[in-house]
Amino acid sequence: MERTTCLVVGGGPAGMILGLLLARAGVDVTVLEKHNDFLRDFRGDTVHPTTLDLLDELGLGAEFAKLSARKVDQIALPTTSGLQTLALLKDLPGKHKYIAMVPQWDLLDLLARAADKEPSFHLRMNTEATEPLWSAGKVAGVAYRTADGATGEIHADLTVACDGRSSVLRAAAGLPSRSWPTPMDVWWFRMPRNDTDPAGVIPIVTAHRAAALLDRGDYWQCATLIAKGTDEAARRGPVDEIMRSMADAVPWLRDRVDALTSWDEVKLLDVKLDRLTTWYTVGMLCIGDAAHAMSPVAGVGINLAVQDAVAAARILAAPLLSGTVSTRDLARVQRRRALPTAVTQGMQRFLHARAIRPALEGTIDIANSPQAPLPVRILRRIPVVRTIPPFLVARGILPEHAPDFARRSMY
Repeated sequence: MERTTCLVVGGGPAGMILGLLLARAGVDVTVLEKHNDFLRDFRGDTVHPTTLDLLDELGLGAEFAKLSARKVDQIALPTTSGLQTLALLKDLPGKHKYIAMVPQWDLLDLLARAADKEPSFHLRMNTEATEPLWSAGKVAGVAYRTADGATGEIHADLTVACDGRSSVLRAAAGLPSRSWPTPMDVWWFRMPRNDTDPAGVIPIVTAHRAAALLDRGDYWQCATLIAKGTDEAARRGPVDEIMRSMADAVPWLRDRVDALTSWDEVKLLDVKLDRLTTWYTVGMLCIGDAAHAMSPVAGVGINLAVQDAVAAARILAAPLLSGTVSTRDLARVQRRRALPTAVTQGMQRFLHARAIRPALEGTIDIANSPQAPLPVRILRRIPVVRTIPPFLVARGILPEHAPDFARRSMY
């Protein structure tokens, strides 16, 4: 019978951070990842300052600095009179005054290499958890299936679901949740970027299109918002209409109106916003998107997931080592992370109602206006107030730091 002390299901940022930290505490930990590698396009590629701080504390900052990353330190709105600065990250506290844009697979590979140095860490690729194992009313591990069709079971003192918003374990456990309607879904695609283009994050809001361009160096990672549930009908039209509608308002995009040639290049994100009211049951804990599906607004979902993992490792390492982990310990993790989750989702719900829904309904048209909206202009003129949105996005509420047992000197 296969057995481990802590079984982590899902090899995304939350799962890999949790696995690395617990292994550095000496906990026997196994991470299951259903794919054969981490290569997935249009995953969240933002690495926030709190995660950059964490990498430094783990001794991985120098290795991360070698990755091909784009530093985003400003957000600017296009208007007819030029770009209007919406937010600057240069006044953030701490060493890292920017958000790093780096392919998520590079970050995950870095974490996997670091974890592999720990003798108690085990990464199982091509292994998908299919259902939880139950014994005497508690989760005792999972049944799994490998890419070649083999099946098996892994038993564990604690199973942690890090398998995302469509978590198999979360669904099977029947944990109660609360959800909120979202006004949009998102189309993701790539577009060439010229050296003469502006840098940073560029939101585009017109009466016909709402989108955000994320600076990736030699290309733009583009998120185009569409009204919820309209993807199928919209795909019956020409794909180049996406670029044409943006170029009508942003002149420097006019040389790329033919950048999209097929709907196959446009990936759909079904936007959800929900959270479990209880993140755990006996023998199992949910963190990250498995506990709280976040909207892509402000790109904070990955940051929240990583912070969940750090808190979970700090709280659970000792009881896992002593074999005494209980629902009381799991409840401590939820209590620690409940406030940041609720505040962030509240901010997203506000932006859905006050910015995104009006944009999708065509009632605001910033790109064809001579100046930024009045609330933005007021915000920029009050130094203390204008630092709040960048702080909430980049650093968030209750940032977590690496526990002492996981810290290493830089190498």
